[in-house]
Amino acid sequence: MQTAYCHRQPLTEKMPNEIKELRLGDMVFNRRGGFVRRILHSIVSLSLRLFFRRIETVNSAGVPYKDALIFVMNHPNGLIDPALVFVALPRKVSFLAKSTLFSIPVLSYILRVMEALPVYRRVDAADVTKNTKTFRASHELLQKSGAIALFPEGISHNSPKLLPIKTGAARIALGAISGYDRGKKVDLQIVPVGLFYTNKTSFRSEALLHFGKPFSVKPVELEEDGDVPREKVKELTERIEESLREVTVNAESDAEIETANEAANLFLSVSETFDLEETLSARFEFVKDYLADEEADSENHLEVSKVTKRVSEYKKKLRKLGLEPENLSLSEQPFWYVFQRFIVRTIILFFFLPFTIIGSIIHFPPYQLSKFLASRYTNHGVDDIISTVKILSGIVFMPVTWIILAVGIYFYWDWQIALASIPFSFFCGYMALRSWEEYEDLRGWFGAVWVFYTKRSLFLELLMERRALYKALNKD
Repeated sequence: MQTAYCHRQPLTEKMPNEIKELRLGDMVFNRRGGFVRRILHSIVSLSLRLFFRRIETVNSAGVPYKDALIFVMNHPNGLIDPALVFVALPRKVSFLAKSTLFSIPVLSYILRVMEALPVYRRVDAADVTKNTKTFRASHELLQKSGAIALFPEGISHNSPKLLPIKTGAARIALGAISGYDRGKKVDLQIVPVGLFYTNKTSFRSEALLHFGKPFSVKPVELEEDGDVPREKVKELTERIEESLREVTVNAESDAEIETANEAANLFLSVSETFDLEETLSARFEFVKDYLADEEADSENHLEVSKVTKRVSEYKKKLRKLGLEPENLSLSEQPFWYVFQRFIVRTIILFFFLPFTIIGSIIHFPPYQLSKFLASRYTNHGVDDIISTVKILSGIVFMPVTWIILAVGIYFYWDWQIALASIPFSFFCGYMALRSWEEYEDLRGWFGAVWVFYTKRSLFLELLMERRALYKALNKD
């Protein structure tokens, strides 16, 4: 069996790895646009940073900030996908969004502030002839050196692999630069973007945007009726699909993705590297090699199956003990270092405990209401919108909760305390969020310490098995 796991190995050999974790300040400041757009940008940025524990970008520095640009992305997570691109780049980007969203009162206003353009789809029973106007508006924007983001798969979905790519992106690109004299020449590039979520529907999961290598689009000679030749559209569509496959994980089933997740987490825990890019790269390589061996001779496939089965069984052993592979790394640390870390983190948790309790109580109703709505409204037409519902309902219900609490305080005390309760509620909610995350992390490490000192032989057995699996996965 051959696998290609390497520490800091890039997702694709053609691109260097420039990794950046997006901080709230990076997302809010140094943004272009009018006042309302900047306010909206700040709200979306804050909402995403609260929903996701961590957001990373890979190779964002290689994105051109001049001339016309089209971002093409996979589409696993509803409105969260364009929202991430909206806040991840300082460059002003417009979006192509399905036309049915423009019929929703508040959302339609937000989309227009974001300068989104409607796309009329057959799956929505829309009049697709209206797309002519949208294509024309896209051409005009690109001819003014603007930037557009779109999803050539056509719908948001839960499939573990890319869906067939539609031709719209290629038609827009070629139509914007072809059929003009040299005085109106437009330099247009396409940037593939792979969107990756550790768990797209879970609160406080992680997200990554992997920017692929930009490639230029050359003008073509139009047909007599002014249309772009079909063969040229097909060629560019195939190139777009190929570029997207280089920055996305593609598997045949959810089971393969789950196996890749387990293998990647185990593999990276040995080297104690947990960047999202490394996690994605490990998953990508595992899926690629798993599929390659599956399609090869039966002997190699049998060997792969044995290793993946061992990985799954090993994870089950750890789960019974409440551990993760990285928790076993405590054996490499001095006792006093581990002890000191526990004491300091425990003291901090106890210090903020009153705020944690208050924040948990205040935000429990809106949190549960958001979960309920997300369970009821999982799709908008053919598109998956679970995370979208969670974030949008949180944006609405959290501030409403603070206001209701402030009104109650106003009637029982005075307006100064009522006014101060709003930032206090936000602070308590944030402390509750961070404290519960810290508690979950400490629980895993505490379990590892308990096993280490009470069941030393079992701990060493698990550690040796982890190293053996690491070597099996890294076998040349």
